[in-house]
Amino acid sequence: MIPKTFQLFGAILLLFLFQLPNRIQSKPSGNPFGFIQHLEGCHKGESISGLKDLKRYLEKFGYLNYAEKSRNNHANDDEFDDLLEAAIKDYQHYYHLQATGVLDNNTVSQMTKPRCGVPDVVKNGTNKHYHNPKSIHSVAHFSFFPGPRRWPAERSHLRYRFRSSVQVPGTGNFRSICAQAFQRWAQVTHFTFEEVDANSEAEIEIGFHRRFHGDGNPFDGISGTLAHAFAPTNGRCHFDGDEIWSANPGPNEVDLESVAVHEIGHLLGLDHSEDRNAIMYSTFDYGITKRELGTDDIQGIRTLYGLQ
Repeated sequence: MIPKTFQLFGAILLLFLFQLPNRIQSKPSGNPFGFIQHLEGCHKGESISGLKDLKRYLEKFGYLNYAEKSRNNHANDDEFDDLLEAAIKDYQHYYHLQATGVLDNNTVSQMTKPRCGVPDVVKNGTNKHYHNPKSIHSVAHFSFFPGPRRWPAERSHLRYRFRSSVQVPGTGNFRSICAQAFQRWAQVTHFTFEEVDANSEAEIEIGFHRRFHGDGNPFDGISGTLAHAFAPTNGRCHFDGDEIWSANPGPNEVDLESVAVHEIGHLLGLDHSEDRNAIMYSTFDYGITKRELGTDDIQGIRTLYGLQ
């Protein structure tokens, strides 16, 4: 006869083992931004292994450019210098965090989230807030690519085709998902969209790729940059084939339509928004859907094309 104490212990152990796989699978492993977690607490004046990777991260997303500072030669070392501190402050300002220049917990948490590969900040500093012309008290948070870059007036009917270099499980309905995503933008703009054959002429090309894929913006594997798209009139839109994509995402899956709607915004000329509720906000979460255009998104695209 097994004592009741051991029976109770065995039941608890079985319950833990039953739940363990779900816990392990709740977030994809191998985050390429995970190195930032080991830098938490770093501040100016320190020299810590991994800071050069943080500099590359901040440069990739538009906050840092050592090439423009000819008197400074710390781009490839692990020194926490003045430029790195200033870049972190800019990052903290953008994400409405306390701008201390220190890698605190909130900053690290934001930096390690999966995100779009398009930079937040234009390197020549042309991103800015836009005042809502209908209200002196309202400030919009959308931004445009420098220029700004937009499709010419005679190109309001945009054709798109699909060309991928890899096959990705769970994306069999990608064409219908993209059609829905394009329709969301068509409803609030003057644009119409049409899918054409892969060998036909098209203004927009969409596909899945992995790592280096020929556009100068290699993907980094699961849980890093999810996708990226180019401003008008380039028309290229790429999704990372290493991610686990879904039309009905589970806890470790990315919603295809949510990301597609975001990237189409880039294809039309919108850069990232500082509004967390906007489709054009830069980061994403696993297991959720975010498909509806927000007020900031609609105001942004209509401002860009003079549709107010």
